[in-house]
Amino acid sequence: MVLPALLSTLRPAVLLSTLGLVTACAGGATTFTQSGKASYYADKFEGRKTASGTVYRGGKRTAAHNTLPFGTIVRVTNPRNHRSVKVKVTDRGPHAKGRVIDLSRKAARKIGIVDAGVAPVELKVVRKAQ
Repeated sequence: MVLPALLSTLRPAVLLSTLGLVTACAGGATTFTQSGKASYYADKFEGRKTASGTVYRGGKRTAAHNTLPFGTIVRVTNPRNHRSVKVKVTDRGPHAKGRVIDLSRKAARKIGIVDAGVAPVELKVVRKAQ
């Protein structure tokens, strides 16, 4: 097939850029962006340890992402109402197909997705993990 041969010749940054996940910035830096669906943690996770070892608190602005390093700060925007929130990645997930991020209850409330449960969002890394 032509596509696998083409993909194997592309550098990873070019491939990710093509997929809309990484965009070039001034000075050669790259910024991670992603669009997809978000959900939020159920109350049953309150007080449980996350993958990073921190304890989940629904009143904090935290999130779970499958690949971003723990400690990364991400701006999550709801394109339906243009509200956004900055969250810290402290856990792995979401574990539901088609979702890109799980938000804490406070973060979900801030961007207005609590009633919907699942909603489209846009992600942008604001600060890489230290």
